[in-house]
Amino acid sequence: MTAKRVLIAQAVLAGAAALVILAKEFPGLVREVRIWRMADLKSGSRHPS
Repeated sequence: MTAKRVLIAQAVLAGAAALVILAKEFPGLVREVRIWRMADLKSGSRHPS
């Protein structure tokens, strides 16, 4: 039972660390998505469909 608790605790800590990293990187990801959208719009205007 103790090993199972240790594994659960490690999984919780790893998940929390992943959430913290994602929260810190979120503004940069939003900026990148906006840049990709602008680049797609510009390429779409050059090549009308």
